[in-house]
Parts: sequence; C-alpha cells; structure tokens
Amino acid sequence: MLASLGKLGTSKQPRNQQHSLELEAPNSLTNTRATLGQPQLQRTKPIVWCAAVLCLIFSLVLIFFGIATLICYLAIKPRNPTFDIPNASLNVVYFDSPQYLNGEFTLLTNFTNPNKRVHVRFESLSIELFYSDRLISSQTIKPFTQKPRETRLQAVNFISNLVFLPQDVGVKLQKQVQNNRVNYNARGTFKVKINMGLVHFSYWLHSTCQIEMTGPPTGILVARNCITIR
Repeated sequence: MLASLGKLGTSKQPRNQQHSLELEAPNSLTNTRATLGQPQLQRTKPIVWCAAVLCLIFSLVLIFFGIATLICYLAIKPRNPTFDIPNASLNVVYFDSPQYLNGEFTLLTNFTNPNKRVHVRFESLSIELFYSDRLISSQTIKPFTQKPRETRLQAVNFISNLVFLPQDVGVKLQKQVQNNRVNYNARGTFKVKINMGLVHFSYWLHSTCQIEMTGPPTGILVARNCITIR
C-alpha cells in the first residue's frame, strides 16, 4: 500500500514541474519581446539644435520686419504718384495711301509725387499713343527719382511712319482732321518704387488719358481726361 502511494507521489512530481515550466516559458518570451521592442533613447545631435535655433531666429526677424513695415505704412500712408498731360501739340497728319498713316505728335507729361516724406522712383516707363484703339506710336522714358512733393515735366515726341490703319479707321481720322477735332488715347505703364527708410516696395501703375486736339499743323490740346490706377 505504501509502495503504491510512493509511486503515485513520484509520478505526480514530474507533471507539476512540467506545468511550472510551461507557465514560466510564456513569461520569459514576453520579457524577451519587451526587451527587444523597447526603443533606445538617443541624444539630439548638436547640428539639429543649431538648425532649430537658426529657424527660430529667422522667423522672429521676419515677424519683426513685417510688423515694422506695417507700422511704417500705416504711419506714413504713401499715396500713388499721379500722371497727367497738361499740354500737347499735333504737328503732322497725312496719308501716303488711304491705309498708311504718317504723323508727328508731342505730349508734355507731368509726373507728381504727392507724398510728404516718401521718395519715389519711376522705372520701366512706357507711353503708347492710340487712335481708335490702334497703336500708332510708342516711346520710353529713362528712369528717374522724385523727392517728396516734387513735380517733373517732360516732353515726349511720337512719330508715326507708315503705320497701317484699316480703311474705315483712316477715313474716320481724315474726317476728324477736316473737322478740326482729333481724338487720341495715351496709355502709360510705370513701375514705381517706394522708399521708406529701410523699407522698400514696388508696384505697377497704369494711366489712361483721353485727348482731344485741334487739327495740324498747329494742333493744340482742347480737352483731356487722365486716370491712373494700380
């Protein structure tokens, strides 16, 4: 009887050990996976810190200059320069044939800087002369700078040499010359730079002038209407 109990006890012991080994095995696998999957902390390289500091400084500088520009603009409130044609003369208009125009036309242009504390520079100045929406001549003007409240008068001479015009447009021009009233259209395009201390910005101006002249050879300005927009 005792022998049989001893055999039973001996037979149960390996099963208990096997069961404990089975319980320990998953735990050991879990610990191994956790160890392998745990990220290792790395120090940030100095070059990364330098790049971050430089980006921060650059952003602060941009914000500072943006605010400074806005404050200057609101404080000064720069106004757009104006363009006008106070005088003009129509010297010659004739046709080599019913469709080819020859002519000479002079404009006295007036550029004005209405600002009290702002210098203005005109660049890429171009003036085109049209008749009935047909380009008959164009001229450019050399760049120049205007002081505050300064006005500049400049004569611009236009010469049309064998400019093609459709027959109906040529007939219309000849009738206006005979009636001593000739209508032209002058269009100007200017690049304007505004200087406010350290702050500089530029934009384009577009001017349109409707001009009414008497007939050549002593054609004079009768009426005008000029509009300038950005």
